Formats: sequence, structure tokens, C-alpha cells
Amino acid sequence: MAERTYRIHIAAELSGVRVELIRAWERRYGVLTPRRTASGYRVYTERDVALLRRLKQLTEEGVSISEAAKLLPQLLAELGATKPGAEPSPASIQAWRDEVLKAAEVLDQARVSEVLDEVLGALSPLKAYDEVLVPLQREVGARWHAGAFSVAQEHLVTQAVRARLISLLHTSPERGGRRVVLACFPEEQHELGLLGTALRMRHAGLAVTLLGQRTPAAEVGRAARQVKADLVGLSAVTDPGAQEFEELLSRIQEGIPDGTPVWVGGPVARQYGEVCERLGVHVFEGDDDWSRLLGG
Repeated sequence: MAERTYRIHIAAELSGVRVELIRAWERRYGVLTPRRTASGYRVYTERDVALLRRLKQLTEEGVSISEAAKLLPQLLAELGATKPGAEPSPASIQAWRDEVLKAAEVLDQARVSEVLDEVLGALSPLKAYDEVLVPLQREVGARWHAGAFSVAQEHLVTQAVRARLISLLHTSPERGGRRVVLACFPEEQHELGLLGTALRMRHAGLAVTLLGQRTPAAEVGRAARQVKADLVGLSAVTDPGAQEFEELLSRIQEGIPDGTPVWVGGPVARQYGEVCERLGVHVFEGDDDWSRLLGG
């Protein structure tokens, strides 16, 4: 399997080091020697990204970049000792989740970001999503509902998770066979589930048009017609009430070409499963539906 690589702006997002700074460090201190594509673009390996994160950490601790550059053999040895490609143990994955929650308790945003970046550097995109980001977000939501987490703590983790999901989408495949349009309900702002669905679909070889939060009903149908969608996926998390839910879903469905399958996910969709069934819309119940959804 070919080693995963990133263009410089993605390496910058993943590492937290600005593009201009990466270039300066390369030019002045030789800390990295990126590969070049046939078109001449710099590309960076996951090890390069991990090294950039380590250098950033050192400079934030007060070490000058010139001094940090002298530590390159030691830093590279440390990164090599992590055995790239080896699967982290379940205990390591749980430790990452626990560390994020611990950092969120004291509103340590830098530590939350640092741990999540470690996760993205060590795991494949789908494994990071399934085994860290999703369980973490569920735990944060449970703590918030129980009053154990404040709004600030919940927002801190949610925004960090959302940023990492978007970065994973930036590097995911963008072309495929079946065409999918994904959107939230018109007043829906919760989009993490939709972002995760887009990530999984792209890695499954589908071409995804992601419309995101608060998509007007008419725009869903317009996009579905324009891209000739083979499937439309919707997310409904916030309960507008049974009547409003049915009216919104009906308006969305009216604009979608006849015969195009429509799926709705989220707790509200499951709550109003009878409404969806009556309108001929599929409800995404859980993991067992992925094979139906991805396989057509």
C-alpha cells in the first residue's frame, strides 16, 4: 500500500505549523526534505507531519528552532521508535480519549488539540473517527446532559473534533462512481454525524457533495438534480416537533428527483421513524445499515 502523503497546506493544518514557517524551516535549517510530485508540488509523509508537531512543541517550550534542528537525529529516532504502521492497542486508544476529557475539564484547549493531532497521526482516518472521535463525542454529550460538563467544556471538544473531521475530509478521495448529496435539515446546526458520513462515503469510493449545516429545503433538491445524485442523505438531530419534522421532510423530498433514495440519520429521524416510513424515506438506524447505504 502506498505511503500516505499530504500537500503542504494540509501538512500545515495537521501539524499546526504555518505554511510560511514550514518553508522557512526547510530552507534555513533543513529540518525536512519533502518529496515532490510529478507536477513539482511538495508532499509530506505522516512522519514529516509528526516531526513538525514535535518541533512546534519544542519551540513553544522556549527552544529556538536552530537548537531544535540540532536535535533532529534524536527526534527522528523517537518517531522511528513508534513503529509507523503498528496498530495502537485498545488501551492506548482509551488513554487518548481519557486525556482529551481530562484536558477539557480544565479548558486546556492546546492539550485537547495536541492529543487529537496525535490520534490523527497514529490512526487511519476511519479508525480515528470510529474509535476515538465518535466515542469521545458521545461521552462529552453524555456528560453535558448529566450536568458534569459545562457548555464551554462541551463546545471546546466539539469544535476541536469538528476541525479534525474537516481536515480528514480535505485529504479524503473526492471522486467516485455513485454520487451523493449530504445536508442537514434547514435549521439543523449539528453536523458532526454528517461530516463522519461524508468521510466514510468518500473512503468507500462515493462522490460526495457536502452541503452541511442549515441547508434550505429547496437547495437540497437543486443540488441533487444538478449533480444527478444517486442518493440523498439528511441529518436531523434537533427535534422541531412531529408536525414540523414531517413538513420539512416533505418539502425537501418534493425537490428531489423521483426515484432517488433518501436516507435520514440522527436521533430525530429515529424518533419519527413512522413519519419517514410513510413518506418513503429510509431511516439510518446504526452500523448495520452501512452495507445497505454504501452498496446501493
